Amino acid sequence: MTTSVDQSALYGPVADDLPAVDELLESLYNVDFPWLREMLEAALGGGGKRMRPAVSLLAGRLGNYDLDLLVPMAASVELLHTATLVHDDVIDMAEERRGRPTAASQFNNAPSVMLGDYMFAHAAEFVARTGNIRVIRNFADTLRVMATGELSQDISAYEYSRDVQRYLDRIYGKTASLFATASEGGAIVCGAPEPHVEAARRYGAQLGMAFQIVDDVLDFSATSEELGKPAGSDLLAGTLTLPALLYMERYPDDNPIRRAFDGVRRRANLQRAIEEIRASGLLDESLETGSRFATEAVEALDALPAGEPRDTLERLAEFVIERRS
Repeated sequence: MTTSVDQSALYGPVADDLPAVDELLESLYNVDFPWLREMLEAALGGGGKRMRPAVSLLAGRLGNYDLDLLVPMAASVELLHTATLVHDDVIDMAEERRGRPTAASQFNNAPSVMLGDYMFAHAAEFVARTGNIRVIRNFADTLRVMATGELSQDISAYEYSRDVQRYLDRIYGKTASLFATASEGGAIVCGAPEPHVEAARRYGAQLGMAFQIVDDVLDFSATSEELGKPAGSDLLAGTLTLPALLYMERYPDDNPIRRAFDGVRRRANLQRAIEEIRASGLLDESLETGSRFATEAVEALDALPAGEPRDTLERLAEFVIERRS
């Protein structure tokens, strides 16, 4: 599997252990059905930053670092994340992700939905290997919270009666909750002291909030080549993210988003809104919000002992804000 970041520089003391997570994920390819292997390779073979499993491994450094427990923990959160992307691509009718054809574009919607379900099942099997009932319960609860967040987003498509707080609640559900579970789970399975477990959870939740806000800014500011998907795709799909919500607040009475959501020249008005948001300064304002969450993530680390794991987690928070894809 290829990745888009320099893992050695970014993930420090756990970079050499991430290939074991990839190896466990790739073990799913050992199936009796060639078509299923092909589908799994399409979903899992695109690489990615591996940030969620890295956070799990780094949190494991807060206790008795045990790869026999951490590798399935880390693989479970990465597989759960990837399964949600498979379903997202069906919902969004996406042709590309990370510059590669999506499973949905290659194998059609119904098989892709079942592929996502298959991956959810294996993610549950991986987390069960930890043998830790607290972690397993957290994983199940996170899946419920993520599904609720996704439902909230999809049901509210093309509705302009949204506000920033509802947006923050939604991105906690769809993104930050899994970062929190990844971080907390790594600390729990390695027997970290309870104050460190709680700090790891707070860190993961705030990091995930920052990560999603930056993602939503990049959807406007980055090129399609950098994103590996069409720029502005969230707004074009009827999803109001933070930059668009701030734009709606600035121009509440009449704006191209409101006209588009009312069905007036939808595509043209949304393209105009994307251009106006890019020129408005609201992307910087949105990044400031993301930076505040990243700062809160770093502040959560104050409860942890000084050392390389803590330093690496702090660098991750900085990377989340500075990244460009």
